[in-house]
Amino acid sequence: MNGDYQYDKRRWVIIGLVIVLFVVYTIRLFSLQILSDEYKANAESNAFLNKTIYPTRGVIYDRQDRLLVFNQPAYDVMVCMRNVKDLDTLALCQALDISREQFDLRMADIRNTRLNPGYSSYTDQVFLSQLTVEDCARLTEQLYKFPGFTTRLRTIRQYNYPYAGHVLGDLGEVSKKEMEADDYYSRGDFIGKQGVESFYEKELRGEKGREILLRDAHGQIKGHYMDGAEDVPAVPGKNLHLSIDMKLQALGERLMENKIGSIVAIEPSTGEILCMVSSPTFDPRELVGRQRGGNHMKMAQDGRKPLLNRAIQGTYPPGSTFKTSQALTYLQEGIITPETSLPCTRGFVLGSLHVGCHDGNTSWRLVPAIATSCNGFFCWGLYRMMGSRKYQNVQEAMTTWKDHMVDMGFGYRLGVDLPGEARGFIPNADYYDKIYKRSWKGATIISIAIGQGEVTLTPLQIANLCATIANRGYYVAPHVVREVEGGSLDSIYLTRHYTTVERRHYETVVEGMRGAVTMGTCRRAASPDYEVCGKTGTAQNRGKDHSVFMGFAPKDNPQIAIAVFVENGGYGAVFGVPIGALMMEQYINGHLSPESQLKADEFQHRIINYGNTER
Repeated sequence: MNGDYQYDKRRWVIIGLVIVLFVVYTIRLFSLQILSDEYKANAESNAFLNKTIYPTRGVIYDRQDRLLVFNQPAYDVMVCMRNVKDLDTLALCQALDISREQFDLRMADIRNTRLNPGYSSYTDQVFLSQLTVEDCARLTEQLYKFPGFTTRLRTIRQYNYPYAGHVLGDLGEVSKKEMEADDYYSRGDFIGKQGVESFYEKELRGEKGREILLRDAHGQIKGHYMDGAEDVPAVPGKNLHLSIDMKLQALGERLMENKIGSIVAIEPSTGEILCMVSSPTFDPRELVGRQRGGNHMKMAQDGRKPLLNRAIQGTYPPGSTFKTSQALTYLQEGIITPETSLPCTRGFVLGSLHVGCHDGNTSWRLVPAIATSCNGFFCWGLYRMMGSRKYQNVQEAMTTWKDHMVDMGFGYRLGVDLPGEARGFIPNADYYDKIYKRSWKGATIISIAIGQGEVTLTPLQIANLCATIANRGYYVAPHVVREVEGGSLDSIYLTRHYTTVERRHYETVVEGMRGAVTMGTCRRAASPDYEVCGKTGTAQNRGKDHSVFMGFAPKDNPQIAIAVFVENGGYGAVFGVPIGALMMEQYINGHLSPESQLKADEFQHRIINYGNTER
């Protein structure tokens, strides 16, 4: 009896275990087949091949509709790990001109889910990218020897000109971080890394398409699923029309050879950037195809920093070009009038404090003070403003000054349609309160009146200041793209920003800048064909001074505003003025005169020795 009881007990235990196992397996099967797509995806991957169709990337033109950037065929070598069998590795390496070590490393990287998220042995993976047509042809002849390996048609960028590398930018393979930020991309895709290729990536890239192909149990393609009813065509990227004039850009890069610095030219009424030169520069064709990685590394290690876009990323003391903004502020705040005469006995002298000046005149009014770039006049103007009874204290005066500077486009990004724009720096009252423990006055900070001290601007901001003066009080955010085909520009590139300074005060400053060309520091910028207005700057530096110039022309119907910055070039009149004059002549007349062409040849070959100069 007891034996029967024990038997029954064991029987119920066994039945219970069977029931538990049945329930567990049922739940698991339900999860795999109903709740999870993983099982379905793995099953479908045996029957279907989802093939990505890459769109044609938009091409890029300059303002004269010259084709700058276009596409040419290239091929990726793809591998489906599940189909790699009996591979002749040596023959494949020879066909691709790679070493066995490179082959092993690449195969390991593909299988590494940390480096290659979402890896599946059932799907094609990029083994080698951007083969030329010739290289692909050699491989195709032997492709039957390499099961699991196929080729895929792609396109790579090609450039018609060796100029404007910083503006155009380049393409590079998408990083893990970029893939995580945007699920449009998968491993092996390419993305804009610099310039407009990066800023306008979404417009240029288009939208991927898809083909669903059927394959049999041996992996052979048998045609389109549902005769292509589920296929999605790729949408081509949008074309860009730049505001850059490639002839002007080419001249600028030529004039800046053997020099470090920048040229930025703007069409004042629209904010369209006519040229943006950063020197040293690079040929964009060097960052195309399989040689991109090696060339990029060389440039990144070059001490002269050719990859740095100094036009928007370099921050410098603006020197005397900044005096125009001070004149506008003093006039608007009522600190001076155009008839006010301020002392210039070789500079600003207050007790033991002395800011030197090249001019020995006893006093100047505003227009000749701008024309001769008198340090004393503008230092006394700031001293008056910081001590004016119009304000409760020096902090309030400084805040008013700072607000005018910010409204003119300093201290913050202007919003140019290129990545990496720097802010520059405009000090405020809090900044000086922290440094001087609230014990400071106008004389303490007097150097900012002449574009020295803590003030720094980018060459783009200096050019924008000049465009604002040319417009008599407004600017449009500078931009390098004037049209996106089938798209639209951001509203900031279509909207005028008016400053807090009245137009009549700009007219006074324009007269001063015109005087600088007719009788002052910019005489070398004069032209018989049109009226030029200009302002030089000599920005002090730990080594040799920087040469700065900003100017616009014609005076009453401005077509171009320009800023030239040559590091360690000395006085503004030495490099800045003649380079700026040649650039304005090229743009306004469409060519250089024979005499100007000789000057351009001279400046192209003038070398600045940076070997022992601190920068």
